[in-house]
Amino acid sequence: MIHAYKSNGYNIVLDVNSGSVHVVDDIVYDMIPLVEPLYEEGIKDPETMKAAVIHVARLPYKEEEICEAVEEVLELAGEGQLFSKDVYEDYIDAFKVRPTVVKALCLHISHDCNLACRYCFAEEGEYHGRRALMSFEVGKKALDFLVANSGNRVNLEVDFFGGEPTLNWDVVKQIVEYGRSIEKEHNKRFRFTLTTNGILLNDEIMEFANKEMSNVVLSIDGRKEVNDRMRPFRGGQGSYDTIVPKFLKVAESRDQMNYYVRGTFTHYNLDFTQDVLHLADLGFQQISVEPVVAKPEDDYAIREEDIPYLKEQYDLLAKEMLRRRKNGKPFNFFHFMIDLEGGPCVAKRLSGCGSGCEYLAVTPWGDLYPCHQFVGNEDFLMGNVDEGITATDIRDEFKVCNVYAREQCRKCFAKFYCSGGCAANSYNFHGKITDVYEVGCELQRKRIECAIMMKAAEAAEEEEET
Repeated sequence: MIHAYKSNGYNIVLDVNSGSVHVVDDIVYDMIPLVEPLYEEGIKDPETMKAAVIHVARLPYKEEEICEAVEEVLELAGEGQLFSKDVYEDYIDAFKVRPTVVKALCLHISHDCNLACRYCFAEEGEYHGRRALMSFEVGKKALDFLVANSGNRVNLEVDFFGGEPTLNWDVVKQIVEYGRSIEKEHNKRFRFTLTTNGILLNDEIMEFANKEMSNVVLSIDGRKEVNDRMRPFRGGQGSYDTIVPKFLKVAESRDQMNYYVRGTFTHYNLDFTQDVLHLADLGFQQISVEPVVAKPEDDYAIREEDIPYLKEQYDLLAKEMLRRRKNGKPFNFFHFMIDLEGGPCVAKRLSGCGSGCEYLAVTPWGDLYPCHQFVGNEDFLMGNVDEGITATDIRDEFKVCNVYAREQCRKCFAKFYCSGGCAANSYNFHGKITDVYEVGCELQRKRIECAIMMKAAEAAEEEEET
């Protein structure tokens, strides 16, 4: 499978199954779609291929130019870098019966919040249920469950989530202390993460987070008017002025590493590139701003007619990031970060986040769900920290949720980058976890194209320097 596109002056060709990316000239770009079907038919001999391409070509190139380009395409194909076969589908049967190893937990340390974000799927922290704070005893059992079900895996991920985790800060500290106390005994290493709206951040919390948290996620939507429209206090006051000084202090205290300012854009700020650049201009270097996922009837939901404009915004952002990097003012945008050399392992490429089997969410009272977005939906209650996974049928359903279980993914060039997308989004829009969220797919494909283009530009710059 080949995906070819033009971006920022580059002719980019992605060989989906091998992951090879090529930046080619116009004639090679035009020859590839002519060679591909003939190659798939079994024509591999260069002379036969040249004659066949010349016969069908209706392009303003000389015959010798066409022959040279065809030879180049066939050479890449012979090296397995074009028209490669999908070797992963045969792997999927063994992948489905792999032992289940839990490697990450999302601890809902607080089902309560001090903000009233309009788009919050957690209903101001309540998650379709009741307000509650996790006790240390439940948190302790959650870590014990993780250790017991993590097999030989050493590095384990634990995210303190909410609602707002800092509303239950003493328990956060106790759980971290307990985790550290059992690491050596069990040959484990906990990587803790804190996701916070920043309202209660102070020096004590920052100092502890810098010592113990591998990553800190700071929630802010961008420009003051954008943030305050969607992320107000319950009384309606905006939160921007409260959190920005604190977030800047966190970023600097962590040497601009191992954190993200994380925002959400909606129908009301389709020009989200301006929010990303606003955050960069404030001094943040690790930025993530994502499209809202909302019901179609919500006034702030992304609509199908918004997609072309949003794609233009991603193009603008990618070009501006390249310009700033060249001028010595770089920053990272989470959705443009892509590894074209190593990349995720095969299992990750096929199954994505691993929700429902490798990754679970824990409620304040210890119930287990496939991920934070399923919490409160009793149809997806999998068990609890005392008894472990009791609804093994739910686990097994998620275990086989991969790119080959989604018909739309099979022919999508992005399948090994997005791994099939979000199971919760699929369920919320289509009632099953093996479908796709179409708006999300469109934007994900565009982000991947931009990310690859930026890698091409980076390679071109390095070549110029040498």
